Amino acid sequence: MDWKLELVLVPVSDVDRAKAFYTEKTGFDLDVDHQAGDEFRVVQMTPPGSACSIAVGVGITKAAPGSAQGLHLVVPDIDAARAELAERGVDVTEVQHFESGGMVAGPDPEGRDYGSYVFFSDPDGNSWAVQQVRRGGQGA
Repeated sequence: MDWKLELVLVPVSDVDRAKAFYTEKTGFDLDVDHQAGDEFRVVQMTPPGSACSIAVGVGITKAAPGSAQGLHLVVPDIDAARAELAERGVDVTEVQHFESGGMVAGPDPEGRDYGSYVFFSDPDGNSWAVQQVRRGGQGA
């Protein structure tokens, strides 16, 4: 039996602000924006090429806005991903890698999969890591 993760709820304080951030700044595709009264709204968005989407909304989670930490995206070219995010106005870190138990500036010197990262947060503080993975094209 296949078990596929298809949707992650991202708690936000302002749905329209989050929708604009994810569609305009990160380039996620808008899949659904459905509202059923004042107590329920779901906005589903998908990173380009991803099989898993995120949802923000009203009445979809009790988690505090900004409490989703360490969400991961995988890209084949960390420099191109960082450049795209920066060009779109995302406050994104420089490329970093782990060395001697901590993060240091620059890409992984050996170019290893899962070795190079950039980080950003949405307007509520939900945090994202973007990792470079070239094996098999877009991930393991």
